[in-house]
Formats: sequence, C-alpha cells, structure tokens
Amino acid sequence: MGQRLPLFLDLRDRRVVVVGAGAVAARRTARLRSAGAYVVVVASSVLAAIEADEIHERAFTPADLDGAWLALACTDVAEVNAAVAEAARERRVWCVRADDATASDTWLPAAAVVDEVVVAVSAGGDPGRAIALRDAIARDLRDGTLHARRTRLAAGGRVVLVGGGPGDPGLLTLRGYRELLSADVVVVDRLAPTVLLDELDEDIEVVDVGKDPRGAAASQDAINALLVERAQAGKVVVRLKGGDPFVLGRGSEEVAACLAAGVRVDVVPGVTSATAAATLAGVPLTERGTAQEFTVASGHVPPGDPRSTVDWRRLGATDSTLVLLMAVANLRAIATALVEAGRDASTPAAIVANASMPDQRVVRTTLQSLAGDAEREKIEPPAVVIIGAVAES
Repeated sequence: MGQRLPLFLDLRDRRVVVVGAGAVAARRTARLRSAGAYVVVVASSVLAAIEADEIHERAFTPADLDGAWLALACTDVAEVNAAVAEAARERRVWCVRADDATASDTWLPAAAVVDEVVVAVSAGGDPGRAIALRDAIARDLRDGTLHARRTRLAAGGRVVLVGGGPGDPGLLTLRGYRELLSADVVVVDRLAPTVLLDELDEDIEVVDVGKDPRGAAASQDAINALLVERAQAGKVVVRLKGGDPFVLGRGSEEVAACLAAGVRVDVVPGVTSATAAATLAGVPLTERGTAQEFTVASGHVPPGDPRSTVDWRRLGATDSTLVLLMAVANLRAIATALVEAGRDASTPAAIVANASMPDQRVVRTTLQSLAGDAEREKIEPPAVVIIGAVAES
C-alpha cells in the first residue's frame, strides 16, 4: 500500500453523507458536526443518540452522494459499505470505510485537540495503535512534557494572565503550565511558583515585578504598561501571578489595560489560597451542621480606614466562616472590630502561613488571641486567616 497524504479538511457547511447509524456512525457524526459539516445520515434504523442535519431512515442509494464532499460508510454490512465506496468513486467523492481500512480510499485518523494543537494519528490501518499513540501524544501535550512555542510575530502578540496557585508548583493548572512554557516574556509576582522559571528556555525574558509589602515594588501602572508594550511588539506575555488573578489579585485591572490598548488577553484561573490554605490545614470552610457559607475579605487595610470597602460590622454579626487574605499586619484591629460587632471572642481561628510550601505552618487560636498568637509565632505574609467554628482544633 502506497504512502497516504495527510490532510486537514474545512468541512464547514459542506454536505457529508454518513451511511449507517450504529455506535461507530454516532461517534463520527459527532466529529463531523463539531467540524461544522452539514451532515446527512442514511440508514434503515437510526439510534436516538445520532444528531444530524438530515436523517433518512431507508436503504442507501447512490444518488444520496450527489453534491457530497465526503462520504462515510459505517454499516455492519460489507456489501453496503462497498456499494457506498463505489458510488463515491464514480462521483469523485472521497469515502471512508469503517469496516475495512485496506479497501478504503480515505482513512479517518484518531484525533485529539489540546489548546490549538490538533493531533491526528494514522497507524497503517491499525485503529488500536493509532488511538494509543494519539492518547500518549495528547497526554504529553497536556502536561507539558511535549511542547513547542508558537510562531509569534505573524499572529501578533497577546497577554495571558495565569493564576499560579498558592505556591506549590504542583498546584499550577496544566493549562497554566503549558502557557508558561510557550511564553516569550514572563512577568512574575513574588508569590507565584517561581521555581518553575528554572524550566523555561533560556531565551524567554523573565521580568520580576514582585510586590513586597516591606520593600520596593513595581507600580500597577508600570506593570500594565509593560504587558501592553511587550504584547504590541508581537510577544506572547505570560503574567504569572500567585493564587487566582481575579481573587484580590488586581487581574481585572491588567485585563482592562490590555483591552484598552487593543491587546488580546486571556485568563487562566488559578487555585486561590483563600480555599487552598484551609484545605491544606485540614479546615473545612463549610461543614454540615456547622457552616453553610464562607466569606473572603481583604485585610490589607484596617477597619475604619477610608480605603477599606469591607463591611466589618456585617462580618462580625454573622457566624459564617470568614477567610482573610493580606491581614497579618492588621489582625489586632480586625479582631477588635469583629468582637465589637458581635462575634464571640472565643470563636475558633486558624492561621495558615506559607500554605502548600515546605515551611507551611498552622497556628490554632481564638479570635481574642489571634493577634497575640500571630506575634508570638512570628507569623509573616503570606498567611491566610480563618475565623469560625470550622477552625476548631
């Protein structure tokens, strides 16, 4: 058998005839419809699961292929499949026979899509081998074992905001990892999983814009300008942030800046420390019979500060679980405000410092002892504070 030419067909709005309506036909019909084809099914009986633009419950006739761009013979009767193939040849229509690869002019490969990459594998007519190879390649693409950076300038630049998770590189999503490997420029935060930067190609530019609360840091305006400038130069810019970009991460500001400049921007969600820290500390944020809701709030400014939009009075008047981010410096003022608003001073609390990292620490305490215990244990950011009955040790 001679070498076959692999092709990718644009079947949008083009007539494709599927003869047969069993399980094989159902799978292939679904693939055709996902490719935008106008699908016509001809079969004596049709499975309820099959969806098509036209369904004809009758025997096949050669005229069914008039005007078709492609035919698929998917019956379990070899003579019918052969008749479909012959009618297709007479009309110069390519035909795929599901029952006999050696008698088929066209083969349908085992295929998978990973992001914008289409994996299509043919293995000399052996479908089992083709499927195994497809799955192996797709798996390696998904986990980043196999990757190739995109050709950039022809397609133009873009920005991808990637949520890096709470710190452990293993908690970065596979999509985020693949985007990182494909970057031209990585703009990284202090709390992002920076250990992954060692795995990047040497020609990838890395810009550290970490916002250390006790030291110098790039301004948000400067970060926005950097993202836009690199993308407009035709680069793929990955903005690697800690946690999730849209959970107290100012990701929406960066998206707005890119869109205002006409730069394409995508967002890859991340595992936020607001939930991850509690889970890693063994604290259920909700628990049947104890708590049915939780609230995430920023404590980067204290109660009463004009910059704060947190309703501390409301949070103090409820028994729901409260999760505080960026609150270490203001724990005493926050605890006082919550007690004054009605929270019981003996309410259990937990502090999770450096969640997911090798030096993670968990301090169990109460609302009234929260600030003092944090000082005694020398807790420093990043730390997540959980207040509520679920935090009871």
